[in-house]
Amino acid sequence: MPGREPRWWYGAGWHWQATLLSPLGHIIGSIAAARLRKTNSYTSRLPVVCIGNFTVGGSGKTPLALLVARLVADEGRVPWFLSRGYGGRLPGPIQVEPGVHGSADVGDEPLLLARSAPTVISRDRAKGAQFIETAAPSNAVIIMDDGLQNPSLAKDFVIAVVSGDRGLGNGHVIPAGPLRAPLASQIGLADVIVITGQTNAAHGAVRETLQKLTQAPLLSATTRASEDASSLRGRRLVAYAGIANPQRFFAMLESLGAIIVERRAFGDHYAFSDSEARELVDTARRMSADLVTTEKDLARLSGASGASAELRDRSRVLKIETVIENVDLAILRQKIREAIRT
Repeated sequence: MPGREPRWWYGAGWHWQATLLSPLGHIIGSIAAARLRKTNSYTSRLPVVCIGNFTVGGSGKTPLALLVARLVADEGRVPWFLSRGYGGRLPGPIQVEPGVHGSADVGDEPLLLARSAPTVISRDRAKGAQFIETAAPSNAVIIMDDGLQNPSLAKDFVIAVVSGDRGLGNGHVIPAGPLRAPLASQIGLADVIVITGQTNAAHGAVRETLQKLTQAPLLSATTRASEDASSLRGRRLVAYAGIANPQRFFAMLESLGAIIVERRAFGDHYAFSDSEARELVDTARRMSADLVTTEKDLARLSGASGASAELRDRSRVLKIETVIENVDLAILRQKIREAIRT
């Protein structure tokens, strides 16, 4: 399973690791850029809205995909999610059934998406779109969760998500940095860029950088806890997360007034072993604290047994949502309306 991303990807100043790995990053970037120039994409008869990002790791794509689905539904259309099913063993195309499939089958993010709208996983995105065409009603809209760099399926509207906290990192392509391809090759693919996170100095710096590189509208989005999260105030918590940016999860808990007595960060899409699950449960019991995690982590524990099942049943979840307001929301609504008009 994926490990934690290197801290120096986003650290300030010079890092010898980036210098050492930059030749390999250049090779990978050249291959990725060539792939983006391919033009033999499948064009679906249904509108395709893609939510992706320029970097690997978490920037808030899944919560934004859920918001976009609601905006699509507001237009009288039926949203259908299309995901690669990262971390799952099934290649697809197959429709996700939360009561039948586990994260080992289809990945964690598709399980979350399937709670809100029909979701199909397919490593071959074109075949996934064709599957949706046969299964969905004629007024459906395909919402592609991730895949900005995947040229196999033509897209009618592309939203790129950028973390306002972390930005674009050190500007290098993986493994020297977090970029999936050279930024110059990617940025022109985005019709709209959504910058997530609190409006602060870092957010402003990211916006200033992007304004120099693109004419696409730059929209601001905040990620906040759901209303029922107020019950965490004053609670002693053992917080654990296997996501790309666990520190953001911990910071949000503290902003809600929770008392984190122990925090455990794992790699993105991490699969907990039974011994790790037992250790977390025992730690919470010993410290007289509640267990709390993310929705993605709990999804990966679905269908678990033994200590992992106990960890799942004892864990509370911090539910989050992406919010875009005022003029920015009006711009996004109008762009979606234009893209899905048939």
